[in-house]
Amino acid sequence: MTAGPLDPANPVVALCAAGMAAEGTPEEARRLFERAWAARRDDLDAAIAAHYLARHQPTPEATLDWHARAARDAEAVAGGRAAPLLASLYLNLADAQAAVADRAAAAATVRLAAAHLEALPADGYRDFVAGGVRRLAERLGAADDSAHYEERERRAAR
Repeated sequence: MTAGPLDPANPVVALCAAGMAAEGTPEEARRLFERAWAARRDDLDAAIAAHYLARHQPTPEATLDWHARAARDAEAVAGGRAAPLLASLYLNLADAQAAVADRAAAAATVRLAAAHLEALPADGYRDFVAGGVRRLAERLGAADDSAHYEERERRAAR
């Protein structure tokens, strides 16, 4: 049995988990996420660390840059090992694109997020990500897309 993309034995994952636990102290959390970035060994590690670093950026543009990096790094991972991360990474990237007023890119990226929901097991986490996809699509005024995402969620849950 192989470990999933968020294997707690992976030093990058462990540093990111510690960073999440320290988010009540943003400076400490960012320091841990920066250590995770420095410890990355491959594209999967880079995608994970970049995702968490994006959460602690001073500007929407910097946040967008880190989310874009996380998505690019995850896309470069061979063998589908990053597939369970893509829906969330694309959702965060779309949200960051919307935050810098790039609505067209955000709409295209939220579609990518929806397309990758099926890679997630039918559980509460997928419901959480799918809800985020639906809410962002609605916020972007993609009412037709929102109905499409709900149907995709129903199919994926089967």
